[in-house]
Amino acid sequence: MRVIVTGGAGFIGSAVCRHFVLDLGHDVVVVDKLTYAGNMDSLEPVASNPKFSFERHDICDADAMNRIFSQHQPDAVVHLAAESHVDRSISGSDVFVKTNVVGTFTLLEAARRYLSLADRARAKDFRFVHVSTDEVYGSLDDVGHFTETTPYDPSSPYSATKAASDHLAKAWHRTYDLPVIISNCSNNYGPYHFPEKLIPLVILNALDRKALPVYGDGSNVRDWLYVEDHARALGLILARGRPGENYNIGGRNERRNIDVVRQICSCMDRLRPIENSHHDLIRFVPDRPGHDRRYAIDATKLESELAWQAQETFETGIEKTVQWYLDRADWWSPLRRRVYSGERLGLLKA
Repeated sequence: MRVIVTGGAGFIGSAVCRHFVLDLGHDVVVVDKLTYAGNMDSLEPVASNPKFSFERHDICDADAMNRIFSQHQPDAVVHLAAESHVDRSISGSDVFVKTNVVGTFTLLEAARRYLSLADRARAKDFRFVHVSTDEVYGSLDDVGHFTETTPYDPSSPYSATKAASDHLAKAWHRTYDLPVIISNCSNNYGPYHFPEKLIPLVILNALDRKALPVYGDGSNVRDWLYVEDHARALGLILARGRPGENYNIGGRNERRNIDVVRQICSCMDRLRPIENSHHDLIRFVPDRPGHDRRYAIDATKLESELAWQAQETFETGIEKTVQWYLDRADWWSPLRRRVYSGERLGLLKA
């Protein structure tokens, strides 16, 4: 199978590429603009593999997308290219609209045009997996879980643009019979995660003995999913998912943000001890606007229909993640020096 993976140089995308090439034996064509969050070093394990190829392009470029489909003749698309950081969307939403909405539209149209010219067998078996987020559902109270039928209620510019892209993907399935499958995942973590996100930011700040920022009182809850479990889920959805369906992907690992930070501190105290404790570095900072209270995914449909199970608990996954960052300064230190040093993002400007 030849698969176009958009955003393949990003955090989740690179995990998908490594899984698809090394574990599943797929031919993978990465399409990535290489924004600040794209990193070719994350693809180093597959970069020299004959089953891997790379196209540096913006998914908003219709001519480039049409050429890539025509040249590579894919059997499927896994669409991960997106601006994804909520804080950045608060202070600069325009790029989120362009990439997440216009880019998805452009890609859907390129796939539709490609299938109109493809032979009947290829068109019948083609799949377009649109990868989205649980944030489109909005916020939960202290009970309940998001299911595939939960109404959309996005809170941030990021989640609003992802919700819009989901609706476009659904409409292209219903109107044009494009074989689209949508997945909505919970918060990912693991190796190769760009250091603006909570877990890598806390690990690297702890290494530098800098303050560990926690928004508000730290009581916001997220459901954490190890990125390699997510990649395996997408492989199953691509192989056996039903066009027109949604599949929620969650790790069943709900944690308050403050508890996530404390667990990282405990790992750091054990793996890289300092004179006092990394817990002493925790600092509560003003909350961000529109901060959703709680996310929790019900992954029953994925578990029962496609026999997927998360292999990592949060305890095992966070241990692996902390150790990876301790071992891989070669990967993250250039990013901390040249791209993002840990400053607060998403502050509203007057």
